[in-house]
Amino acid sequence: MKSDRLLSILLLLQTRGRVPAPELADRLDVSVRTIYRDVEALSAAGVPVYAERGRHGGIELLAGFRTDVTGLTADESRALFILAAQGAHAALGLDAALGSALRKVMAALPAPHRPAAEVTSRRILVDATRWKSGPRQAVDLDVLQDAVFSDRRLKLRYRHSGEREPRTYTVDPYGLVAKAGVWYLVADRRGAPQLFRADRIRSARPLEEPVRRRPGVELADAWEVLRRQVEEREGGIEVTVRVRRERLDMFRRVAAAHLAAPPDDDGESEWIIVRLAYPVLAAVRQLLAFSDRVEVLDPPEARTELLAAAASVTALYEEAPGP
Repeated sequence: MKSDRLLSILLLLQTRGRVPAPELADRLDVSVRTIYRDVEALSAAGVPVYAERGRHGGIELLAGFRTDVTGLTADESRALFILAAQGAHAALGLDAALGSALRKVMAALPAPHRPAAEVTSRRILVDATRWKSGPRQAVDLDVLQDAVFSDRRLKLRYRHSGEREPRTYTVDPYGLVAKAGVWYLVADRRGAPQLFRADRIRSARPLEEPVRRRPGVELADAWEVLRRQVEEREGGIEVTVRVRRERLDMFRRVAAAHLAAPPDDDGESEWIIVRLAYPVLAAVRQLLAFSDRVEVLDPPEARTELLAAAASVTALYEEAPGP
């Protein structure tokens, strides 16, 4: 609706200041011409908005103009009270601030929408952490936040997976990302984007030097590049297994991150075929946890890997127990 779009433009200009017309058009999925017509409509309604053309131009509100906008729809009101990734607020020290903000929003909501928003906050809960993900080292994000918000470079002591000793890096942070309950620092190292798991950062120290980010690159841009690199990483191995029906539900939960396709389940067979994708061959050892309820069918090297792992376990327990 045009009224929703006009409200969105007003909120964006209050938040961002001067915004180029093409950016507004892209955000609202309309043409630049439509944006200029909307600006004329806002001006006709008494909103002090103006447009400047040129390389550094854009659309802007008159300095000092503010308006209290509470024209939220019912769906927008409910959306505000679905608290995604609740652990994220606690990790950032923002639990109290979030509660206070939501109380203020509730007070500002149109009266007809308040009951729906209140019910939503009690009936919908989003927990972004995985089941049985295991204990993780406590993460202190204070130093990382300070560097991110003050636009300073960071000196890290970081331990990579599979390595015992940490390495030292100087990085240029873009920001922090919470992915499935795990915090990551997104930063450039020597001009290239890199992910650092926050729970593997042994120490972090902001430097006096200002951050050196690549021009025009925002956190969302750097994260998208890194996310694709992880998801499209080459060198993995596809494994076909069969799973006994009585263990299929548990298997799907435990191996969810490695499922390459939905199980071939006809609803009747005792064994169900499942296809998995692992980053490295050794990762198939995860399947030993299911004993004889899961059998690897292909490739042969995956069966060999499990045989070797089982032999090692057998040899360990055949030895005389230690003192």
